[in-house]
Amino acid sequence: MGGVGIIWFRHGLRIHDNPALMYLLDTVDVVYPVFIFDGEVAGTTLCGYNRWRFLYQSLQDLERQFVQQGGFFYTFQGKPTEIFAKIIKEWEVTHVAFEQDPEPVWQERDTSVKHLCEKMNVEWKEAVSHTLWNPYEVIDENGGKPPITFAGFQEIVQSMGQPERPTPTPDFRKVKLAVLPNSQKLYGLPAFEKIGPAIETELQKKNIWRGGELIGLELLEGRMEHEIKAFKEGTCLPNQYTPNLVDAPMSLSPYLRFGCVSVRLFYWRVTDAFNKFKNDKLLDKGINEASVSVQLIWREFFYTMSVNNINFSKMKDNPICLQIAWKEDPVMLKSWKMGQTGYPWIDACMRQLRHEGWMHQVGRHAVTCFLTRGDLWISWEDGLQVFYEWLLDADWSICAGNWMWISSSAFEKFLSCPNCFCPVRYGQRMDPSGKFVRRWVPEIARYPDCYLFEPWKAPREVQEKAKCIVGKDYPEVIVEHKSAAAYNNEKMKSISQFLQEQNVALRSYCAPSDEREIREFSWLPDDDDDLTDEEDLEECEQYHTVTVKVL
Repeated sequence: MGGVGIIWFRHGLRIHDNPALMYLLDTVDVVYPVFIFDGEVAGTTLCGYNRWRFLYQSLQDLERQFVQQGGFFYTFQGKPTEIFAKIIKEWEVTHVAFEQDPEPVWQERDTSVKHLCEKMNVEWKEAVSHTLWNPYEVIDENGGKPPITFAGFQEIVQSMGQPERPTPTPDFRKVKLAVLPNSQKLYGLPAFEKIGPAIETELQKKNIWRGGELIGLELLEGRMEHEIKAFKEGTCLPNQYTPNLVDAPMSLSPYLRFGCVSVRLFYWRVTDAFNKFKNDKLLDKGINEASVSVQLIWREFFYTMSVNNINFSKMKDNPICLQIAWKEDPVMLKSWKMGQTGYPWIDACMRQLRHEGWMHQVGRHAVTCFLTRGDLWISWEDGLQVFYEWLLDADWSICAGNWMWISSSAFEKFLSCPNCFCPVRYGQRMDPSGKFVRRWVPEIARYPDCYLFEPWKAPREVQEKAKCIVGKDYPEVIVEHKSAAAYNNEKMKSISQFLQEQNVALRSYCAPSDEREIREFSWLPDDDDDLTDEEDLEECEQYHTVTVKVL
């Protein structure tokens, strides 16, 4: 051992299962933990109050942990290459280690730092731990191209073997955590008010989601109790088909997105629990080890699909995305964004997103379909920007992949989807008690259940009794769903026909491998015919496409 090392945090905001950190603990004598605010790191280019606060709290948590270990957490503002050029010289750094950020938007930054290290004779180490497998190795195994179907992706990663298990708990007694004079004044975490955006709504003060590794690990323990209980009862993914929209959050996706909780830790905790508690009920339903981790594998699939495609989050020059002539309608877009569409289910979901930074996956299905091919025919890129700004777990590649999929721009089977989510009946299925809608659309809270999801149908006397007149106290619907959905479906058919007539070769166009994938990731259970009966299809209730579950 010998030398001085920097552990450079970007994503991967944790100490547990941090192979880059473990590399330094085994290699050098002195370690400096560093984070650089460069205006883009961790998705801060377009980032609203809730996401910024979650990131900031995650950094505070790291700062507390390193101080408790007798060290310090060094933060900087500026261009990474300029910061590193300065501190490598001042601190006599010999090694720099960091977690791989595989998405193409980070490659210019990381490549520049690697070249700088080489120029200054500094060893650098990039460790894979934000994903289960190295996306570049997956592509190599597939002949240099990403697999364009999920089934193909599964075959490749299965041939590569199981993901590595988490690294051991770091032992900081092996190194000295450097504490420089005036560290707090010179390198301390700046006040949030100096670097983050202003609060946007009063409800954001509630801070439902708190960032940080320690809170994420506590949530993981509660999540595992929930998963184990489901295994014992003979089922899995308990929040998938009967989502809990109103109780305390249980999802780990924001913590996975910022790397506060290791995806490898989550994968192996769930996998090991399944193998310990599996029973005949599970096996009779065809639930196996792959079933319980399939949502994490979809996460890997989208990461791999985005590698080497800098335009993955755009329609133009994106080789896997269909070029569809969406319309521009700033008024409609604003009504959707602010939760003022006149459809209580859609508005409740969008208001929760704005105020809490969160929305359950079933809500994401509904609002994305409504904005794009379902009702408003507005580009998925416009919706993606809103999610990037407000959604806590908005990941550059996964979020873009979901929007392309639901809008039938990619991943869906070549515009073959005839149906869409009904903004009335789908909401009734997902929120049968109406508690969620009443919480987020209090204007109509006094409406009886039979009119709650379609208040425009309520007689005048019912609206007066509920103290909410549609068109005055709550907006009228901005579009009539059934006719809009039918019209948009005809558009999709004409686009499909045109492309086929032009013999458009979509060699890189992605599609589901089979019907099972479609049902699984539309959150449609195989054994529940009630979700796909003829009446529901006529009402456009179910949108047969595939999305990535939020974990």
